[in-house]
Amino acid sequence: MPGHLGAAGPDRAGDEAVADPTTHAHPRAHPNPAAVADPGDLVRALWPGAALAAEIDNSVANLALARAAAGMALHRGATGERRALAAATGDPDGLGRLEQLVVDGHPLHPCCRTRGGMTVADVLAYAPEHRPVIRLRRLRVPPDRWYGDGPPVLYAHPWQAARLRDAYPWIADDGPTGAARPLMSLRTVAPVDGGDHVKTAVDVQMTSAVRTVSPAAVHNGPRLSRLLGKLTADLPLAVLPEVAAGAVLIDGAPRRSMAHLVRRAPRVARDEVVVPLGADRLVAAAVTGDPHAWFGELAGILWAPLVTLLHRGVALEAHGQNTLLVLRAGRPSRILYRDLGGLRVSARRLRAAGIDPPDVRGDLPSDDPAALRTKLAAAALATVAAQLITTLTRTNGADPGRLWASVAGAIRAAGTPDTAALLTDPLPLKATTAMRLAADPLADLWTPLANPLAAYA
Repeated sequence: MPGHLGAAGPDRAGDEAVADPTTHAHPRAHPNPAAVADPGDLVRALWPGAALAAEIDNSVANLALARAAAGMALHRGATGERRALAAATGDPDGLGRLEQLVVDGHPLHPCCRTRGGMTVADVLAYAPEHRPVIRLRRLRVPPDRWYGDGPPVLYAHPWQAARLRDAYPWIADDGPTGAARPLMSLRTVAPVDGGDHVKTAVDVQMTSAVRTVSPAAVHNGPRLSRLLGKLTADLPLAVLPEVAAGAVLIDGAPRRSMAHLVRRAPRVARDEVVVPLGADRLVAAAVTGDPHAWFGELAGILWAPLVTLLHRGVALEAHGQNTLLVLRAGRPSRILYRDLGGLRVSARRLRAAGIDPPDVRGDLPSDDPAALRTKLAAAALATVAAQLITTLTRTNGADPGRLWASVAGAIRAAGTPDTAALLTDPLPLKATTAMRLAADPLADLWTPLANPLAAYA
């Protein structure tokens, strides 16, 4: 990838100090990173007293646990991944089992595998990289304390359920659900029988945020699902709809730590398998024959539809965890997208396409063309495209220039007013270290990267 994130954007080797971009305060003199063996110690040297150091310590410990659990599987090479793909083909439980093979987590965030608030025992019991099978708890809620479009039953993660019942004794435990696998996000589970996925709330910080379910998400999910079903009807990209949602009312307001979403599971044919694009080693193992031709097929069903959908009025946050590749007989067939919480919706563009904008809440509405392109480009280009191209270059002997040219060709094929900017503007990447150091760690901060697509514009 053409850039390297430091605490205040691209690292500048040899600088005397690195500034905190939100306060303009300078930390201590920049140490020689090669002389610091522990990432937490490096943070403590750069920013004495910063809470980020404890998060980095937690990330390092959990990543070590994940790699220890994987053991020799880390070194089994493409043969093991191919066996896993073959075993998951046509299996309703296949996606869950494949997602639990991802060891390292987020490819760029300094706090990958952070599980703030969980003990080591909790991590071993619930984190997907340890391949658990768990059961959610059904918690019955008085009807007058329920907000949502389904029965007043909260599907709660078992880690969360124990804490909720202690704090709110008027919630009644109605027993466990069937067996399910935690997916890459930990708090979203997939029933082993192929039933609908459930996104739960857990008061645990993972990478940048505590993973709860906002009232806006409860409200928006079914509405956005209907909208996206219309917008993608003619595309090789479909959105897994959120079909139900609910939250408990506390003092008359939906409580984000007591909420859930229900999402349709992928439906696969006997010769199909579903792989998250963030599972780059599995994706690379699926490549057969000429990697450039294979990647060209992927480009046509991924980046062209994303740009078309952007023009129609919705910018998807198509990062590697949200974006699923369906392989049919080993070839890229279609794309499935999940999780509607991070996208952006342009009422102006929807009206231009002849569609009435839905009532969406939170920070999703935006008519700013730059903001819409940033949402798409940061996830689908600066992260997914860069990660896949890097992996295919290393493991499959592909020429990165030819792969970037395929991405550029797919974007040009969409032929929208956004095409030129996507091909030539710097690629935005979240400056996640700077965000964790900022006064508001959830406010987006960006670092620009040289755009590899510009050579093919």
